[in-house]
Amino acid sequence: MNARPIPEHSRRLLDALRERIVIIDGAMGTMIFGPAGKTFFGHRPDEADYRGERFKTYSRELKNFNDIFCFTRPEMIENIHSGYLEAGADIIETCTFNASPIAMSHYGMENLAADLNAAAVQIAKRAAVRAMEKDGRPRFVAGAIGPTNLQLSIATDVNNPAWRPTTFDAIVDSYTVQVKALVETGADLLLVETIFDTLVAKAALFSIQKYFEKSGRALPVMISGTITDASNRTLSGQTMEAFYTSMSHFPMLSIGLNCALGPQQMRPHIEELSGLSEHYVSCYPNAGLPDALAETGF
Repeated sequence: MNARPIPEHSRRLLDALRERIVIIDGAMGTMIFGPAGKTFFGHRPDEADYRGERFKTYSRELKNFNDIFCFTRPEMIENIHSGYLEAGADIIETCTFNASPIAMSHYGMENLAADLNAAAVQIAKRAAVRAMEKDGRPRFVAGAIGPTNLQLSIATDVNNPAWRPTTFDAIVDSYTVQVKALVETGADLLLVETIFDTLVAKAALFSIQKYFEKSGRALPVMISGTITDASNRTLSGQTMEAFYTSMSHFPMLSIGLNCALGPQQMRPHIEELSGLSEHYVSCYPNAGLPDALAETGF
C-alpha cells in the first residue's frame, strides 16, 4: 500500500482481507431501473424523475444520468445501499460512476462535480454507519471512479490518427476534482473501475497519487478493468498480462475485473489475473443483460 498512513477505519478493511473474502455490493443501475426504481417511482424512472424539483426546468435531458439521483432522490440511493448491506456486502460503492467533470460535461453540469461526489459519499456513509450500528461488523464506502465517456488510446478519426477528443492532462485535472471530493467527504477507499482504456486509468491513478502527495492523505485503491468481448482483451487491445503490467507500478490494494462478462466467462480471466498479481484480486461479474423487452435480466 501507500507509504502514507491510512485512516483507522480503512485499516480495518486490510485486517478483514487477511482473514476472509470481502464482499462488494452489486450494480446500481439495474436496481434503479429494476426493483428499487419501480418501488420508489411506481415505474422505471423517466425524465421527470431524474430532474426532480431541483432540475425541473433544466435545459438538457438528464435521463440515464443515474448519479443525479444523489441530488434529486437521495433516499432511493440510500435504500439501495442499505439493501446490499443487508444482503451481506462489506463494501458499497458511491453512485459516482459518471461524476467526474469531464463525464458530467455531457449534461452541462461539470461545475457540480465536487458537490455531487460529496453528496454520494454522505449517502453511502449513512447507510454504512447504520449497518455497523446494527451488528458491529465494519462496512466500507468505496469512492467509485468510472472511465468517463472519452478515451485516449484509440484513434477515432481515420483521417487524423493522432487526434483525440481530450488530453491526458485534462483527464487528470478532471479526476482530481472527483478524487478530492470523495476523499475529503469520507470515502474509506477508492475504486477505479470499468477500465476499458488503460491510458485513461493511468490518468486516474496519476491524479490520485498527486492528490495523496499534496494533501498528505492516503486511502486504499482498488483497480478494476473490463474485458469487452470474446477477444479476451480490453477495448484498447490489452491482454490480462499487459493490463496488469500497465497497472503494476501503482501501490494498489487490489486488481480485478468487472462488467461485460458473467461469472462463467469471467472466471478464466480472474484465474489468469490471480496468477499474475502480487495484490488482492477482485471479481465483479455482470449479472445479466436486458431481455428483448429491455427488462433487467439475471
